[in-house]
Amino acid sequence: MNPAPAAAEPSAVLSFGPMKTEKTSLREVFEAEESPLLRFAHGILGRREVAEDIVQEAFLRLHSHWEEVANPRAWLFRTVRNLALNHLRDHKREVSSEESPEWAIEAGPTDQLARMEAAGAVRMLIAELSTDDRTLLLLKYGEDLKYEQISKQTGLSVGNVGYKLHHLLKGLGASLRRMGVEGPEG
Repeated sequence: MNPAPAAAEPSAVLSFGPMKTEKTSLREVFEAEESPLLRFAHGILGRREVAEDIVQEAFLRLHSHWEEVANPRAWLFRTVRNLALNHLRDHKREVSSEESPEWAIEAGPTDQLARMEAAGAVRMLIAELSTDDRTLLLLKYGEDLKYEQISKQTGLSVGNVGYKLHHLLKGLGASLRRMGVEGPEG
């Protein structure tokens, strides 16, 4: 009688490369996420020093809850957001009307916080774009140039400027929706 063929080892059959069973270290998370978190917090708060304090506090809290947190990046962004909004609420008298944008003065406290959070999210997303894409947005919306003027400065065709800007804005809008930032209609 012929012996039955040996069953293949499950790991040999399903081998897709080494599986990482160890959780990322806190140091690795810090190195990967500190800069994006600082940009995010600065976008909400508008003050670098306060943003640094908020991010530091978020990492301290992560350290104390490390074993409970399944997704450190998401947890950190939510914590920074909450800490920043709490700071704005608790220190709203520190910001004079001269430092506040016009929309912040006219809006109620809830609207003001939502708009500041949205502005922070936009700043963070723009900071993560390539230099060329950031330049296009700056030329169009920072310097208020027409497509022809942008074309001359960048060497892109007028049609390509419009195409790129359209897709940049569409991508930013989709990213904002994924982050839970909605338009003025809600």
